[in-house]
Amino acid sequence: MREKRKLKLKKFYFHPITVFLFLTFATIILSGILSAFEMQATYNVINPNTNELEPTLVAVENLLSFDGMKFLIGDATTNFISFAPLGTLLLALIGITIAESTGLIETLSKRFFSKMPKEVFTFIIIFVATISSLINEVGYAILIPLTALIYFINGRNPILGIITAFCGVAFGYGVTIFVGSMEVALMDYTRTAAWLIDDNMHISLTSNLYFIIATSILISIIGTVIIEKIIAPRVGKYKKEEVSAKTEQYRVINLEEEEQKRIEREKYEKRGLRFALITGIIVLLLFAYMLIPGLPYSGMLLDMNEETYLNQLFGETSYFQSGFTYLVTLLLVLMGLAYGLGAKSIKSDKALIEEVGKKFSKTSYIFVLIFVVSQFISVFRQTNIGLVITAWLANLLEHLEFSGIPLIVVTLIIIALANLVLTSPTTKWMIFSPIVVPMFMQANISPQFAQIVMRIGNSMTNGFTPILASFVIYLGYLNVYNLNKKRPITIKKSLKMIAPYFLIISAAWILIVVGWYITGLPIGPSGVYPTL
Repeated sequence: MREKRKLKLKKFYFHPITVFLFLTFATIILSGILSAFEMQATYNVINPNTNELEPTLVAVENLLSFDGMKFLIGDATTNFISFAPLGTLLLALIGITIAESTGLIETLSKRFFSKMPKEVFTFIIIFVATISSLINEVGYAILIPLTALIYFINGRNPILGIITAFCGVAFGYGVTIFVGSMEVALMDYTRTAAWLIDDNMHISLTSNLYFIIATSILISIIGTVIIEKIIAPRVGKYKKEEVSAKTEQYRVINLEEEEQKRIEREKYEKRGLRFALITGIIVLLLFAYMLIPGLPYSGMLLDMNEETYLNQLFGETSYFQSGFTYLVTLLLVLMGLAYGLGAKSIKSDKALIEEVGKKFSKTSYIFVLIFVVSQFISVFRQTNIGLVITAWLANLLEHLEFSGIPLIVVTLIIIALANLVLTSPTTKWMIFSPIVVPMFMQANISPQFAQIVMRIGNSMTNGFTPILASFVIYLGYLNVYNLNKKRPITIKKSLKMIAPYFLIISAAWILIVVGWYITGLPIGPSGVYPTL
Protein backbone atom coordinates (compact mmCIF):
# COMPACT_ATOMS: atom_id res chain seq x y z
CA MET A 1 0.00 0.00 0.00
CA ARG A 2 2.84 2.38 0.85
CA GLU A 3 4.51 1.72 -2.53
CA LYS A 4 1.24 2.50 -4.36
CA ARG A 5 0.87 5.78 -2.45
CA LYS A 6 4.40 6.84 -3.38
CA LEU A 7 3.70 6.01 -7.00
CA LYS A 8 0.59 8.21 -7.00
CA LEU A 9 2.50 11.10 -5.43
CA LYS A 10 5.21 10.86 -8.07
CA LYS A 11 2.62 11.20 -10.83
CA PHE A 12 1.03 14.29 -9.29
CA TYR A 13 2.04 17.64 -10.79
CA PHE A 14 0.65 21.10 -11.55
CA HIS A 15 0.27 22.65 -15.00
CA PRO A 16 2.61 25.66 -15.55
CA ILE A 17 -0.40 27.98 -15.84
CA THR A 18 -1.68 26.73 -12.47
CA VAL A 19 1.76 27.22 -10.91
CA PHE A 20 1.97 30.81 -12.10
CA LEU A 21 -1.53 31.46 -10.74
CA PHE A 22 -0.41 30.08 -7.36
CA LEU A 23 2.75 32.22 -7.52
CA THR A 24 0.64 35.30 -8.23
CA PHE A 25 -1.65 34.72 -5.26
CA ALA A 26 1.31 33.79 -3.03
CA THR A 27 3.09 37.03 -4.02
CA ILE A 28 -0.01 39.09 -3.18
CA ILE A 29 -0.32 37.45 0.26
CA LEU A 30 3.44 37.74 0.86
CA SER A 31 3.32 41.45 0.03
CA GLY A 32 0.72 41.95 2.77
CA ILE A 33 2.80 40.05 5.32
CA LEU A 34 6.12 41.75 4.45
CA SER A 35 4.45 45.16 4.36
CA ALA A 36 3.03 44.53 7.85
CA PHE A 37 6.57 43.83 9.05
CA GLU A 38 7.72 47.05 7.28
CA MET A 39 10.18 45.31 5.00
CA GLN A 40 12.20 48.04 3.30
CA ALA A 41 15.69 49.02 2.19
CA THR A 42 17.68 52.14 1.35
CA TYR A 43 20.02 52.44 -1.59
CA ASN A 44 21.95 55.37 -3.04
CA VAL A 45 21.45 56.81 -6.51
CA ILE A 46 23.69 59.39 -8.13
CA ASN A 47 22.18 62.75 -8.99
CA PRO A 48 23.50 63.42 -12.53
CA ASN A 49 23.28 67.18 -12.04
CA THR A 50 25.17 67.44 -8.75
CA ASN A 51 27.09 64.13 -8.97
CA GLU A 52 26.21 63.46 -5.35
CA LEU A 53 24.71 60.39 -3.71
CA GLU A 54 21.05 60.63 -2.77
CA PRO A 55 19.49 57.99 -0.50
CA THR A 56 16.34 56.34 -1.82
CA LEU A 57 13.96 54.39 0.40
CA VAL A 58 12.05 51.49 -1.12
CA ALA A 59 9.45 49.49 0.79
CA VAL A 60 7.32 46.47 -0.02
CA GLU A 61 3.93 47.57 -1.32
CA ASN A 62 0.91 45.84 0.16
CA LEU A 63 -1.31 44.53 -2.66
CA LEU A 64 -3.94 43.43 -0.16
CA SER A 65 -4.67 47.10 0.49
CA PHE A 66 -7.35 49.20 -1.21
CA ASP A 67 -4.89 50.70 -3.71
CA GLY A 68 -3.31 47.29 -4.25
CA MET A 69 -6.64 45.75 -5.17
CA LYS A 70 -7.31 48.63 -7.56
CA PHE A 71 -4.01 47.83 -9.29
CA LEU A 72 -4.81 44.12 -9.53
CA ILE A 73 -8.22 44.72 -11.10
CA GLY A 74 -7.73 47.94 -13.04
CA ASP A 75 -4.30 47.24 -14.56
CA ALA A 76 -4.74 43.58 -15.54
CA THR A 77 -5.50 44.37 -19.18
CA THR A 78 -2.73 46.96 -19.41
CA ASN A 79 -0.24 44.55 -17.85
CA PHE A 80 -1.08 41.96 -20.50
CA ILE A 81 -1.09 44.28 -23.52
CA SER A 82 2.12 46.06 -22.49
CA PHE A 83 3.93 42.81 -21.63
CA ALA A 84 6.98 42.93 -23.93
CA PRO A 85 7.10 39.25 -25.03
CA LEU A 86 3.48 39.43 -26.27
CA GLY A 87 4.08 42.01 -28.99
CA THR A 88 7.51 40.78 -30.06
CA LEU A 89 6.39 37.15 -30.26
CA LEU A 90 3.23 38.00 -32.21
CA LEU A 91 5.21 40.01 -34.74
CA ALA A 92 7.91 37.36 -35.06
CA LEU A 93 5.34 34.59 -35.52
CA ILE A 94 3.62 36.44 -38.35
CA GLY A 95 6.87 36.55 -40.34
CA ILE A 96 7.98 33.02 -39.45
CA THR A 97 4.55 31.50 -40.15
CA ILE A 98 4.21 33.14 -43.57
CA ALA A 99 7.75 32.10 -44.50
CA GLU A 100 6.92 28.56 -43.33
CA SER A 101 3.56 28.42 -45.13
CA THR A 102 5.09 29.37 -48.47
CA GLY A 103 7.76 26.69 -48.10
CA LEU A 104 10.74 29.05 -47.77
CA ILE A 105 11.94 27.82 -44.38
CA GLU A 106 11.55 24.15 -45.31
CA THR A 107 13.49 24.57 -48.55
CA LEU A 108 16.27 26.54 -46.84
CA SER A 109 16.43 23.94 -44.06
CA LYS A 110 16.69 20.94 -46.35
CA ARG A 111 19.03 22.53 -48.90
CA PHE A 112 21.45 24.28 -46.55
CA PHE A 113 21.01 23.66 -42.83
CA SER A 114 20.55 19.87 -43.08
CA LYS A 115 23.93 19.55 -44.84
CA MET A 116 25.81 21.29 -42.01
CA PRO A 117 27.47 19.20 -39.31
CA LYS A 118 25.21 19.42 -36.26
CA GLU A 119 28.01 20.91 -34.14
CA VAL A 120 28.52 23.71 -36.65
CA PHE A 121 24.83 24.52 -36.79
CA THR A 122 24.58 24.47 -32.98
CA PHE A 123 27.52 26.88 -32.77
CA ILE A 124 25.86 29.22 -35.30
CA ILE A 125 22.58 29.21 -33.34
CA ILE A 126 24.29 29.92 -30.01
CA PHE A 127 26.53 32.59 -31.53
CA VAL A 128 23.64 34.39 -33.24
CA ALA A 129 21.56 34.05 -30.05
CA THR A 130 24.41 35.45 -27.95
CA ILE A 131 24.98 38.52 -30.11
CA SER A 132 21.22 39.10 -30.52
CA SER A 133 21.28 41.10 -27.28
CA LEU A 134 22.74 43.87 -29.44
CA ILE A 135 19.04 44.77 -29.82
CA ASN A 136 17.59 44.14 -26.36
CA GLU A 137 15.64 40.84 -26.03
CA VAL A 138 14.37 40.23 -29.58
CA GLY A 139 16.42 37.02 -29.80
CA TYR A 140 13.95 35.14 -27.61
CA ALA A 141 10.94 35.94 -29.81
CA ILE A 142 12.65 35.31 -33.15
CA LEU A 143 15.22 32.57 -32.56
CA ILE A 144 13.30 30.20 -30.27
CA PRO A 145 10.36 29.52 -32.67
CA LEU A 146 12.62 29.66 -35.76
CA THR A 147 15.22 27.24 -34.37
CA ALA A 148 12.54 24.83 -33.15
CA LEU A 149 10.99 24.79 -36.63
CA ILE A 150 14.31 24.21 -38.40
CA TYR A 151 15.20 21.35 -36.02
CA PHE A 152 11.76 19.81 -36.57
CA ILE A 153 12.09 19.98 -40.37
CA ASN A 154 15.58 18.44 -40.27
CA GLY A 155 14.56 15.57 -38.02
CA ARG A 156 16.31 16.78 -34.86
CA ASN A 157 14.46 17.23 -31.61
CA PRO A 158 12.86 20.71 -31.64
CA ILE A 159 13.01 20.68 -27.82
CA LEU A 160 16.80 20.70 -28.18
CA GLY A 161 16.55 23.61 -30.61
CA ILE A 162 14.43 25.57 -28.12
CA ILE A 163 16.95 24.92 -25.33
CA THR A 164 19.86 25.89 -27.59
CA ALA A 165 18.34 29.20 -28.68
CA PHE A 166 17.11 30.12 -25.20
CA CYS A 167 20.42 29.32 -23.49
CA GLY A 168 22.34 31.22 -26.15
CA VAL A 169 20.31 34.38 -25.62
CA ALA A 170 19.85 34.17 -21.85
CA PHE A 171 23.28 33.05 -20.63
CA GLY A 172 25.18 35.19 -23.11
CA TYR A 173 22.99 38.27 -22.72
CA GLY A 174 24.96 41.49 -23.09
CA VAL A 175 27.85 39.89 -25.00
CA THR A 176 27.88 40.99 -28.62
CA ILE A 177 30.30 41.67 -31.45
CA PHE A 178 29.65 45.38 -31.43
CA VAL A 179 28.51 48.18 -29.16
CA GLY A 180 24.77 47.84 -28.58
CA SER A 181 21.85 48.71 -26.34
CA MET A 182 23.57 47.30 -23.24
CA GLU A 183 26.42 49.84 -23.45
CA VAL A 184 24.02 52.70 -24.00
CA ALA A 185 21.95 51.60 -20.98
CA LEU A 186 24.86 51.04 -18.57
CA MET A 187 27.53 53.56 -19.53
CA ASP A 188 25.97 56.67 -17.95
CA TYR A 189 25.71 54.91 -14.58
CA THR A 190 29.30 53.68 -14.85
CA ARG A 191 30.58 57.14 -15.74
CA THR A 192 28.77 59.02 -12.97
CA ALA A 193 29.84 56.38 -10.42
CA ALA A 194 33.46 56.70 -11.53
CA TRP A 195 33.28 60.49 -11.10
CA LEU A 196 32.65 59.92 -7.40
CA ILE A 197 36.35 58.99 -7.23
CA ASP A 198 37.89 60.72 -10.25
CA ASP A 199 36.23 63.70 -11.97
CA ASN A 200 38.44 63.26 -15.04
CA MET A 201 37.66 59.60 -15.68
CA HIS A 202 36.68 59.06 -19.33
CA ILE A 203 34.48 56.09 -20.22
CA SER A 204 33.42 55.46 -23.80
CA LEU A 205 30.81 53.20 -25.37
CA THR A 206 33.58 51.00 -26.81
CA SER A 207 35.31 50.45 -23.44
CA ASN A 208 34.26 46.75 -23.32
CA LEU A 209 34.55 46.04 -27.06
CA TYR A 210 37.55 43.65 -27.09
CA PHE A 211 36.13 41.64 -24.21
CA ILE A 212 32.64 41.18 -25.66
CA ILE A 213 33.94 40.22 -29.11
CA ALA A 214 36.32 37.58 -27.73
CA THR A 215 33.88 36.14 -25.20
CA SER A 216 30.97 35.99 -27.67
CA ILE A 217 33.03 33.47 -29.67
CA LEU A 218 34.46 31.67 -26.64
CA ILE A 219 31.14 31.28 -24.83
CA SER A 220 29.51 29.99 -28.06
CA ILE A 221 32.16 27.27 -28.33
CA ILE A 222 31.66 26.24 -24.70
CA GLY A 223 27.88 26.32 -25.16
CA THR A 224 28.11 24.10 -28.25
CA VAL A 225 30.05 21.46 -26.31
CA ILE A 226 27.50 21.54 -23.46
CA ILE A 227 24.54 21.20 -25.84
CA GLU A 228 25.98 18.41 -27.98
CA LYS A 229 27.79 16.39 -25.32
CA ILE A 230 25.52 16.77 -22.28
CA ILE A 231 22.05 18.11 -23.09
CA ALA A 232 21.38 16.45 -26.49
CA PRO A 233 21.79 12.87 -25.15
CA ARG A 234 19.45 13.70 -22.25
CA VAL A 235 16.77 15.21 -24.47
CA GLY A 236 16.88 12.28 -26.87
CA LYS A 237 15.23 11.88 -30.26
CA TYR A 238 11.89 13.30 -31.30
CA LYS A 239 9.58 10.63 -32.70
CA LYS A 240 5.83 10.46 -32.80
CA GLU A 241 4.26 7.09 -32.15
CA GLU A 242 3.07 5.57 -35.37
CA VAL A 243 -0.42 4.11 -35.34
CA SER A 244 -0.56 0.90 -37.34
CA ALA A 245 -2.97 1.15 -40.27
CA LYS A 246 -5.92 -1.23 -40.32
CA THR A 247 -6.01 -1.34 -44.10
CA GLU A 248 -3.20 -1.54 -46.59
CA GLN A 249 -3.18 0.54 -49.76
CA TYR A 250 -1.11 -0.21 -52.84
CA ARG A 251 -0.26 1.91 -55.84
CA VAL A 252 2.01 1.50 -58.83
CA ILE A 253 4.90 3.98 -58.84
CA ASN A 254 6.11 5.21 -62.19
CA LEU A 255 9.77 5.92 -61.52
CA GLU A 256 10.17 8.06 -64.60
CA GLU A 257 7.13 10.13 -63.69
CA GLU A 258 8.34 10.53 -60.09
CA GLU A 259 11.78 11.63 -61.26
CA GLN A 260 10.22 14.17 -63.61
CA LYS A 261 8.14 15.60 -60.75
CA ARG A 262 11.24 15.84 -58.55
CA ILE A 263 13.19 17.69 -61.24
CA GLU A 264 10.30 20.08 -61.82
CA ARG A 265 9.89 20.67 -58.06
CA GLU A 266 13.59 21.42 -57.64
CA LYS A 267 13.46 23.80 -60.59
CA TYR A 268 10.64 25.77 -58.99
CA GLU A 269 12.36 25.67 -55.59
CA LYS A 270 15.55 27.11 -57.06
CA ARG A 271 13.57 29.84 -58.78
CA GLY A 272 11.72 30.56 -55.52
CA LEU A 273 15.01 30.82 -53.63
CA ARG A 274 16.36 33.16 -56.31
CA PHE A 275 13.30 35.40 -55.99
CA ALA A 276 13.59 35.34 -52.19
CA LEU A 277 17.32 36.15 -52.29
CA ILE A 278 16.84 39.12 -54.61
CA THR A 279 13.95 40.40 -52.47
CA GLY A 280 15.99 39.94 -49.29
CA ILE A 281 18.97 41.88 -50.69
CA ILE A 282 16.75 44.75 -51.83
CA VAL A 283 14.96 44.96 -48.47
CA LEU A 284 18.25 44.82 -46.50
CA LEU A 285 19.73 47.57 -48.67
CA LEU A 286 16.65 49.73 -47.99
CA PHE A 287 16.99 49.06 -44.24
CA ALA A 288 20.68 49.98 -44.39
CA TYR A 289 19.87 53.20 -46.27
CA MET A 290 17.43 54.13 -43.49
CA LEU A 291 20.33 53.94 -41.02
CA ILE A 292 22.56 56.41 -42.87
CA PRO A 293 22.03 60.01 -41.73
CA GLY A 294 22.37 62.97 -44.05
CA LEU A 295 21.14 61.43 -47.30
CA PRO A 296 17.78 62.21 -48.98
CA TYR A 297 14.94 60.44 -47.12
CA SER A 298 17.47 58.48 -45.06
CA GLY A 299 17.93 58.16 -41.32
CA MET A 300 14.25 57.48 -40.65
CA LEU A 301 15.16 54.61 -38.27
CA LEU A 302 17.43 56.84 -36.19
CA ASP A 303 16.59 59.09 -33.27
CA MET A 304 17.97 62.36 -34.66
CA ASN A 305 17.46 64.11 -31.31
CA GLU A 306 20.53 62.27 -29.98
CA GLU A 307 24.01 63.69 -30.54
CA THR A 308 26.10 60.55 -31.18
CA TYR A 309 25.36 57.99 -33.89
CA LEU A 310 25.40 55.06 -31.44
CA ASN A 311 22.77 56.78 -29.30
CA GLN A 312 20.74 57.52 -32.42
CA LEU A 313 20.92 53.82 -33.28
CA PHE A 314 20.60 52.13 -29.88
CA GLY A 315 19.03 54.79 -27.64
CA GLU A 316 15.78 54.15 -25.80
CA THR A 317 13.78 56.15 -28.36
CA SER A 318 15.60 54.78 -31.42
CA TYR A 319 13.20 53.66 -34.14
CA PHE A 320 15.70 50.99 -35.21
CA GLN A 321 15.75 49.42 -31.76
CA SER A 322 12.01 49.65 -31.06
CA GLY A 323 11.09 48.50 -34.59
CA PHE A 324 13.70 45.78 -35.09
CA THR A 325 11.28 42.86 -34.62
CA TYR A 326 8.91 44.44 -37.13
CA LEU A 327 11.78 44.87 -39.61
CA VAL A 328 12.71 41.18 -39.30
CA THR A 329 9.04 40.22 -39.71
CA LEU A 330 8.74 42.39 -42.80
CA LEU A 331 11.87 40.79 -44.24
CA LEU A 332 10.52 37.26 -43.63
CA VAL A 333 7.09 38.13 -45.05
CA LEU A 334 8.46 39.66 -48.25
CA MET A 335 11.02 36.89 -48.77
CA GLY A 336 8.34 34.26 -48.07
CA LEU A 337 5.93 35.79 -50.57
CA ALA A 338 8.69 36.13 -53.17
CA TYR A 339 9.62 32.49 -52.69
CA GLY A 340 5.98 31.40 -52.90
CA LEU A 341 5.48 33.25 -56.18
CA GLY A 342 8.71 31.92 -57.65
CA ALA A 343 8.19 28.33 -56.49
CA LYS A 344 4.44 28.44 -57.30
CA SER A 345 3.70 27.22 -53.77
CA ILE A 346 1.09 29.95 -53.25
CA LYS A 347 -2.11 28.73 -54.87
CA SER A 348 -4.17 31.75 -53.83
CA ASP A 349 -4.31 34.42 -51.16
CA LYS A 350 -7.18 32.54 -49.48
CA ALA A 351 -5.20 29.29 -49.33
CA LEU A 352 -2.16 31.06 -47.89
CA ILE A 353 -4.19 32.86 -45.21
CA GLU A 354 -5.93 29.61 -44.22
CA GLU A 355 -2.58 27.83 -43.96
CA VAL A 356 -1.14 30.64 -41.83
CA GLY A 357 -4.22 30.46 -39.58
CA LYS A 358 -3.80 26.69 -39.11
CA LYS A 359 -0.14 27.03 -38.13
CA PHE A 360 -0.87 29.98 -35.86
CA SER A 361 -3.52 27.99 -33.98
CA LYS A 362 -0.85 25.52 -32.80
CA THR A 363 0.73 28.26 -30.67
CA SER A 364 -2.51 29.58 -29.11
CA TYR A 365 -1.60 27.93 -25.78
CA ILE A 366 1.39 30.27 -25.44
CA PHE A 367 -0.80 33.36 -25.37
CA VAL A 368 -2.89 32.00 -22.51
CA LEU A 369 0.36 31.31 -20.66
CA ILE A 370 1.63 34.80 -21.48
CA PHE A 371 -1.50 36.36 -19.96
CA VAL A 372 -1.02 34.50 -16.66
CA VAL A 373 2.75 35.16 -16.56
CA SER A 374 2.26 38.85 -17.37
CA GLN A 375 0.01 39.18 -14.30
CA PHE A 376 2.52 37.37 -12.07
CA ILE A 377 5.51 39.46 -13.17
CA SER A 378 3.53 42.71 -12.97
CA VAL A 379 2.35 41.82 -9.47
CA PHE A 380 5.87 40.88 -8.37
CA ARG A 381 7.31 44.14 -9.70
CA GLN A 382 4.56 46.18 -8.10
CA THR A 383 5.34 44.73 -4.67
CA ASN A 384 8.97 46.02 -4.87
CA ILE A 385 10.19 42.75 -3.31
CA GLY A 386 12.86 42.40 -5.99
CA LEU A 387 14.05 45.98 -5.47
CA VAL A 388 14.27 45.55 -1.71
CA ILE A 389 16.24 42.30 -1.95
CA THR A 390 18.59 43.82 -4.53
CA ALA A 391 19.18 46.85 -2.28
CA TRP A 392 19.95 44.50 0.63
CA LEU A 393 22.49 42.61 -1.49
CA ALA A 394 24.09 45.88 -2.61
CA ASN A 395 24.37 47.04 1.01
CA LEU A 396 25.86 43.67 1.95
CA LEU A 397 28.50 44.05 -0.74
CA GLU A 398 29.34 47.53 0.50
CA HIS A 399 30.18 46.17 3.95
CA LEU A 400 32.45 43.37 2.70
CA GLU A 401 36.16 44.06 2.78
CA PHE A 402 37.64 42.34 -0.25
CA SER A 403 40.03 43.33 -3.01
CA GLY A 404 41.43 41.81 -6.18
CA ILE A 405 40.09 38.41 -7.27
CA PRO A 406 37.91 37.80 -4.15
CA LEU A 407 36.20 41.17 -4.74
CA ILE A 408 35.53 40.31 -8.40
CA VAL A 409 34.15 36.83 -7.63
CA VAL A 410 31.96 37.96 -4.72
CA THR A 411 30.57 40.86 -6.80
CA LEU A 412 29.78 38.47 -9.67
CA ILE A 413 27.91 36.11 -7.34
CA ILE A 414 25.96 38.86 -5.55
CA ILE A 415 24.87 40.47 -8.84
CA ALA A 416 23.93 37.01 -10.17
CA LEU A 417 21.79 36.42 -7.06
CA ALA A 418 20.13 39.83 -7.42
CA ASN A 419 19.27 38.97 -11.01
CA LEU A 420 17.05 36.12 -9.80
CA VAL A 421 14.58 38.69 -8.42
CA LEU A 422 15.39 41.77 -10.55
CA THR A 423 16.17 41.00 -14.19
CA SER A 424 16.47 44.56 -15.50
CA PRO A 425 20.23 45.22 -15.97
CA THR A 426 19.66 48.98 -15.99
CA THR A 427 17.83 49.04 -12.66
CA LYS A 428 20.37 46.69 -11.08
CA TRP A 429 23.31 48.81 -12.23
CA MET A 430 21.59 51.97 -10.99
CA ILE A 431 21.62 50.39 -7.52
CA PHE A 432 24.99 48.62 -7.68
CA SER A 433 27.15 51.10 -9.64
CA PRO A 434 27.55 53.70 -6.81
CA ILE A 435 28.91 50.86 -4.66
CA VAL A 436 30.74 48.58 -7.11
CA VAL A 437 32.55 51.16 -9.25
CA PRO A 438 34.15 53.12 -6.33
CA MET A 439 35.06 49.85 -4.56
CA PHE A 440 36.75 48.55 -7.69
CA MET A 441 38.59 51.82 -8.33
CA GLN A 442 39.87 51.89 -4.75
CA ALA A 443 41.11 48.32 -5.34
CA ASN A 444 42.92 49.51 -8.52
CA ILE A 445 40.32 47.90 -10.81
CA SER A 446 39.01 50.04 -13.66
CA PRO A 447 35.34 51.14 -13.79
CA GLN A 448 35.16 49.69 -17.32
CA PHE A 449 36.02 46.28 -15.88
CA ALA A 450 33.41 46.81 -13.17
CA GLN A 451 30.85 47.20 -15.94
CA ILE A 452 32.00 43.87 -17.38
CA VAL A 453 31.50 42.23 -13.99
CA MET A 454 27.98 43.67 -13.92
CA ARG A 455 26.99 42.38 -17.36
CA ILE A 456 28.47 38.92 -16.72
CA GLY A 457 26.83 38.60 -13.29
CA ASN A 458 23.57 39.55 -14.99
CA SER A 459 23.92 36.89 -17.70
CA MET A 460 25.00 34.09 -15.33
CA THR A 461 21.48 33.58 -13.92
CA ASN A 462 19.46 35.33 -16.60
CA GLY A 463 17.86 32.17 -17.96
CA PHE A 464 17.37 30.45 -14.63
CA THR A 465 14.60 32.59 -13.19
CA PRO A 466 10.87 32.59 -14.08
CA ILE A 467 10.93 36.32 -13.23
CA LEU A 468 12.58 36.84 -16.65
CA ALA A 469 9.73 38.01 -18.90
CA SER A 470 10.94 36.03 -21.93
CA PHE A 471 11.14 32.81 -19.91
CA VAL A 472 7.48 32.39 -20.88
CA ILE A 473 8.46 32.00 -24.56
CA TYR A 474 10.90 29.22 -23.66
CA LEU A 475 8.40 27.42 -21.43
CA GLY A 476 5.55 27.93 -23.89
CA TYR A 477 7.44 26.50 -26.87
CA LEU A 478 8.63 23.50 -24.89
CA ASN A 479 4.95 22.64 -24.46
CA VAL A 480 4.04 23.41 -28.07
CA TYR A 481 6.49 20.70 -29.18
CA ASN A 482 5.87 18.42 -26.20
CA LEU A 483 4.53 15.12 -27.55
CA ASN A 484 2.92 14.08 -24.27
CA LYS A 485 0.05 16.58 -24.18
CA LYS A 486 -1.43 14.86 -21.13
CA ARG A 487 1.64 15.84 -19.10
CA PRO A 488 2.88 19.36 -19.89
CA ILE A 489 6.47 20.33 -19.24
CA THR A 490 6.52 22.07 -15.86
CA ILE A 491 8.62 25.00 -14.67
CA LYS A 492 10.73 22.59 -12.61
CA LYS A 493 11.39 20.33 -15.60
CA SER A 494 12.14 23.26 -17.91
CA LEU A 495 14.78 24.49 -15.44
CA LYS A 496 16.14 20.98 -15.00
CA MET A 497 16.67 20.74 -18.77
CA ILE A 498 18.97 23.77 -18.79
CA ALA A 499 20.60 23.18 -15.39
CA PRO A 500 23.84 21.70 -16.88
CA TYR A 501 24.19 24.69 -19.22
CA PHE A 502 23.53 27.13 -16.38
CA LEU A 503 26.07 25.55 -14.01
CA ILE A 504 28.90 25.06 -16.51
CA ILE A 505 28.48 28.44 -18.21
CA SER A 506 28.37 30.20 -14.82
CA ALA A 507 31.63 28.53 -13.82
CA ALA A 508 33.10 29.35 -17.24
CA TRP A 509 32.10 33.02 -16.91
CA ILE A 510 33.81 33.30 -13.52
CA LEU A 511 37.00 31.70 -14.90
CA ILE A 512 36.97 33.95 -17.97
CA VAL A 513 36.54 37.16 -15.96
CA VAL A 514 39.18 36.18 -13.37
CA GLY A 515 41.54 34.96 -16.11
CA TRP A 516 41.16 38.23 -18.02
CA TYR A 517 41.93 40.16 -14.85
CA ILE A 518 45.03 38.06 -14.08
CA THR A 519 46.45 38.30 -17.61
CA GLY A 520 45.73 42.02 -17.79
CA LEU A 521 44.65 41.88 -21.43
CA PRO A 522 43.00 45.05 -22.80
CA ILE A 523 39.20 45.03 -22.61
CA GLY A 524 38.66 47.85 -25.10
CA PRO A 525 40.45 50.22 -27.47
CA SER A 526 42.35 53.34 -26.40
CA GLY A 527 44.25 51.56 -23.65
CA VAL A 528 41.40 50.29 -21.47
CA TYR A 529 42.56 47.50 -19.13
CA PRO A 530 41.15 45.60 -16.14
CA THR A 531 43.29 47.70 -13.82
CA LEU A 532 43.74 51.46 -13.56
